[in-house]
Amino acid sequence: MSEVDHLALAPTRIGVGIPVCDSSSTVLVLNQFAKPRSAAGGTRHIELFGRLRGWRFQIVTGDVDIYTRRRYRVREPGFTSVRVTHYQRNDHWRVLNWLSYCIGAFRVGMRGERPAVVYASSPHLLTPLVGWMLARLRRSRFVLEVRDLWPQTLVELSYMREGSASHRAFSVLERWLCGRADHIVTVTDGWLPHFEQLGVDPSRITTVSNSAEPEDFRPIPKLVPLRERVPVHGRLVVFAGAHGAKDGVQAVIDAAAALPQHTFVLIGDGMVKPRLIEYARGLGLSNVHFLDPIPKEEFCGILAGADIAVHAVADLPLFRQGMSPNKLYDYLAAGIPVVTTAEGEPETIVQSADAGIRVPPEQLATAVRKLAELDDSELARMRSNAIAYVRRYKSRTVQARRLQTVLDNLA
Repeated sequence: MSEVDHLALAPTRIGVGIPVCDSSSTVLVLNQFAKPRSAAGGTRHIELFGRLRGWRFQIVTGDVDIYTRRRYRVREPGFTSVRVTHYQRNDHWRVLNWLSYCIGAFRVGMRGERPAVVYASSPHLLTPLVGWMLARLRRSRFVLEVRDLWPQTLVELSYMREGSASHRAFSVLERWLCGRADHIVTVTDGWLPHFEQLGVDPSRITTVSNSAEPEDFRPIPKLVPLRERVPVHGRLVVFAGAHGAKDGVQAVIDAAAALPQHTFVLIGDGMVKPRLIEYARGLGLSNVHFLDPIPKEEFCGILAGADIAVHAVADLPLFRQGMSPNKLYDYLAAGIPVVTTAEGEPETIVQSADAGIRVPPEQLATAVRKLAELDDSELARMRSNAIAYVRRYKSRTVQARRLQTVLDNLA
């Protein structure tokens, strides 16, 4: 495996690119884990900012993939990658990884023209801290984007003990940042009570949900279809996303064990993936196939070949409070009926769209079986419902309009 993977420079299909305008309409976007559409991973920011009108953007990202731990180089308009350190576990090396990104992002932010807005995104809170510093030094407006509630998430995943010195420090930093942001962007309405408890005026908060664009998920004939990448019998069931402690992937494997007549494909990577592969091997499952992460454009072009999609998460109080899962929107945009194990917003979305079922993790196999036994006409109806719902409420275009309003009002 090579140390440096060069990401392809294929142009995005967003259609807007980087608008040409004056320097007063420049936004500096700090997100250590941002990806271009030519890569696998989080493409939220290129897809949102690429749809804005009258704004130029510079996205500053780290050069080590959070899931594969491989170093890569982004050579695509709108992106600047900075050198970050490697880490393998959630220890001091991961903290050094964050710090190395922050140093590199600060250097980038202090160069060139002055941005009108510095837009800094969590999950880790050191990135927004650097964003605030840059905004102060360069006399820019500061937007804090919260995509994960830290330190609450760390406590619920047992990475941090509640009441510890580190927990108290992160809690103080969270409140401090919220108090100094010119505006806060969050990904779910479910977190609004949390911000109110921190004393944030609701008028300073806008929800810009994660989202997907149905037009991006049309099959691309030149790509190898998903059904030809693995041997398929029965219905083709897909899980796509991170393979981590909070992602509930083991429940998907347990469902596959209970449904040997159907084929399960798990696409993605993460810290627990090797353990999951061993777990499936130990169960002797021949109907489970693990695929490496797939670049977003390719993933969009083959996802619609699945019959059923699984959105599985760990049962955490934080997720019940609110979440905005990218892959759920991808499934619906591709027109795939969904089984979700998440309460709250994902359950509401699936029910409102009339495009799937919500069950607790232990009933995942029962729900997949129920969808698998539907006739093709009923599945086709659910497919149409899913696409229509995303196009109306959760498309990138709809959410980009909300972001546009935030930035225009600040500038």
